Amino acid sequence: MITLARKKKESGSGGGGGNGGSTTGSTGPLSDTPKRISIREFLLVKEVQELEQNLPTTCKVTFHDPNVLSEFTLVISPNEGFWCGGRFKFSILVPEEYNMAPPKVKCLTKLWHPNISVEGDICLSLLRLNSIDGLGWAPTRRLKDVIWGLNSLFTDLLNFDDPLNIEAAEQYSKDKERFQAKVREYVSAYARR
Repeated sequence: MITLARKKKESGSGGGGGNGGSTTGSTGPLSDTPKRISIREFLLVKEVQELEQNLPTTCKVTFHDPNVLSEFTLVISPNEGFWCGGRFKFSILVPEEYNMAPPKVKCLTKLWHPNISVEGDICLSLLRLNSIDGLGWAPTRRLKDVIWGLNSLFTDLLNFDDPLNIEAAEQYSKDKERFQAKVREYVSAYARR
């Protein structure tokens, strides 16, 4: 588990031991000054610990580098609804301006969905800095809100009235059976567990 004390210690004295004592590029009077932890890093340490305790059962978060909390992947495996049986991967990048700016999220799995484009763009109010519905990003939101919101796109947050993938939404309104068949086709081709 990542702790703030460990993070502070690692960013303190030139990266800590274990690197063979290499301090390339550290010359001058500031080289011995401990590096300050950014607000983003401070918040992420706390939020990642919270995430580990409050993750939906259909979600799994993976940090490819345990020392970089600002980049990770999320896999959602819905257990109900149109996309049941699929495995959908998202990349999440938390910008330096966090928590004043929302994380940048991209769907890496091709799927047929009214609120996720085939290219992986996502229509979810809380991922927008300014949202018409007033439910956009606010500094009080957290990573868990983003993950729960993404997870809900596969169950109860479907929005066919304000879609990103207009073709998928129109197909749903005209022929639900064909929509479901196309969803299953995409799940079989791109999102098998």
